Amino acid sequence: MLKSLYAGISGLQSHQVAMDVESNNIANVNTTGFKYSRANFSDLLAQTNAIATAPQGQLGGKNPVQVGLGSTASSTTRIFSQGSLQNSDKNTDVAIQGDGFFIISPDGGNTYKYTRAGDFKFDAAGNFVDNNGFVAQGWLRDPVTGKVDSTAPIQDINIPPGLTTPAQPTTEVVLKANLNSGPLVESFSRAYPVDANGNTTDYDGNIANSGDVGFMFNSNGEAFSLQSGQGVTIDYGDGTVYTYAYQPDGTGDFQTLAELRNKMQGDLQNVSPTATVVVDEQGKIKIDNSAAGGADLNISIEPITAGVTENTRFLTTMSALEGSLPNTTGATAFSQDFNAATHSSSIDIFDSLGTKHTLRTEFRKVSASKWDTKITVPEPATISTVAPTNQVTGSITFNTDGSLSTYDPPSVSFTGNNGSAPNQTVNLSLGTPNSFDGMTSFDSRSATSGISQDGYTGGDLVGIRIDQSGTLVGSFSNGRSFGLAQIGMAKFTNNEGLSAEGGNVYNQTANSGDPIIGTAATAGRGFIQSSALEASNVDLSRALTQLIVIQRGYQANGKTITTSDQLLETLIGLKR
Repeated sequence: MLKSLYAGISGLQSHQVAMDVESNNIANVNTTGFKYSRANFSDLLAQTNAIATAPQGQLGGKNPVQVGLGSTASSTTRIFSQGSLQNSDKNTDVAIQGDGFFIISPDGGNTYKYTRAGDFKFDAAGNFVDNNGFVAQGWLRDPVTGKVDSTAPIQDINIPPGLTTPAQPTTEVVLKANLNSGPLVESFSRAYPVDANGNTTDYDGNIANSGDVGFMFNSNGEAFSLQSGQGVTIDYGDGTVYTYAYQPDGTGDFQTLAELRNKMQGDLQNVSPTATVVVDEQGKIKIDNSAAGGADLNISIEPITAGVTENTRFLTTMSALEGSLPNTTGATAFSQDFNAATHSSSIDIFDSLGTKHTLRTEFRKVSASKWDTKITVPEPATISTVAPTNQVTGSITFNTDGSLSTYDPPSVSFTGNNGSAPNQTVNLSLGTPNSFDGMTSFDSRSATSGISQDGYTGGDLVGIRIDQSGTLVGSFSNGRSFGLAQIGMAKFTNNEGLSAEGGNVYNQTANSGDPIIGTAATAGRGFIQSSALEASNVDLSRALTQLIVIQRGYQANGKTITTSDQLLETLIGLKR
């Protein structure tokens, strides 16, 4: 009879533990990152009145006769199901979506504690701390490499107040653009001048390539597209017909504009010795017959004669020279203008003081697959030791499929001449040879699709945001953003083996396993969402229902005690 009393008592005690556990769950229904627990009941050792027997002969076997001695709350289980994520207006709030824990330390990293509550903030010293004042652990940016090394040991996350970033001189300029290879272009410039001595200079008076006439354009941006043997014939008025046949390999009368000018000058001397031929600043062939001692000219241009075939656009451009040109003051004749396909791109680069300088790259088509390049910077800065020191010339060539073949120069040596460090090497990244990842030359509009550089001026920290990998990205007043630190995360083999300390903090135990530390969203660790907190995973409807179950269980166990008491009273009454 006493067994039922004690069984009832054990039931009351077990349900009281369950009540305590469920009350704690309900109390923490609004605790950030809280994980609810449940009480696990088990029966106590039963008293065996008769053991089990095996079947014998015709007699069947018998089961054991056992009387249970009650129940006990043998353990509690913490349920680490995902709590809902609630957005907040605080950019240093972080929540974990998935498995894992934030790592915090109260003593500079000597000991670690773990939490799911991501209500972090920066204290007066720049430490990234939780509400207990424990410092979040992770990795800091290496000031030398400028990278956050997540393979290094974790340490206190600290972002010094008033952080500034020094100026970073430009080391690389990356340019991606298409240079139009088609017969109709929108971006073109007049041909370079050619003087009376046959010398070609650019608009600044520097020696330049006059360009292949076969790949030049008229004033409408239409390519001449001269083929071998095409050209014109010119009669300067003496009855002699002079031929001007184009050959792309340089074996004909002309290939470049300078060669065409030289051929015309030589032939014209036979008619008017003092007349001169130049290509002027407007890209036009100019015949000047004003010098004394010459002869009157009557220029006639025809498209076809022996050895020369017609090219309509070239003929139209040259035909503007036709007409009477007497040997008198001011007597000049002009062709229409010759033009070359061009394109340009500019970007600001920075010296060691953070001062901006504009780096301009100009491209000019000079043959089927080759474009001349000119790189310039504003004076007094220099990129060359040869005058003009503020510019460097080179070239870029393309393969027949429009991919990049070669380019030169690969870099420039920049000196700002303003007190900044001299001889600053700036690499020019125009793409990979035989690939389409940089400069290309297709039959489409010339356009720059991307241009960037890696330098910047100094700046002050103006804000911090946290991305899904847990990286604290700093935004600076110079417009730059880069990772300052990264939050570390720990994953355990057995989360339920962790010991709760209070204050939303867990400690490692012998049954939790060692922490596996790494970055968010790797090796089974969840990703981090910023400006959000993980709510308690307590389901209030489940918890309130569980209260009813516990209450009824408690009442039922109380009833077994009162019933046993009544039975004992009856037994005692037998003695009366």
